[in-house]
Amino acid sequence: MRSDITTRGDLDLLLRRFYRAAFADPLIGPHFAQMDLEAHLPHITDFWASSLLRSAEYRRNLFAPHAALHARRPLTAEHYGRWVQLWSATVDGRHQGPVAERAKQQAQRIAVNLIRRTSGEDPAVGGSGGFVPLSAVLLRSA
Repeated sequence: MRSDITTRGDLDLLLRRFYRAAFADPLIGPHFAQMDLEAHLPHITDFWASSLLRSAEYRRNLFAPHAALHARRPLTAEHYGRWVQLWSATVDGRHQGPVAERAKQQAQRIAVNLIRRTSGEDPAVGGSGGFVPLSAVLLRSA
């Protein structure tokens, strides 16, 4: 039985598993090639802890790092779709419960908002397409 996401430690393990998959992914991996995960992970964990555990630890601009990535190498709906797909599969592989469900819903909302802000497209009403549906594959911890 998988437990729900309840602690910062849960988030740390979840994020490390997710980024292993993201870095290895042929579509979105190249966007992470220059990312120093160990330096960035505390900020990402702060974000998810604030969002899911109501910790109020994240005090940065969520859009800024994504805008910088987009400026170096444009991100499309397909890229964000793959991010959501991998995130959801990773969450499902490690956790179940209301917070885990909220993590997947939040990722979907973030992706849609980032697509709108970087490309001006609205994936909810069309656009150029490419938003990848959620995967049924579970990324289980090794």
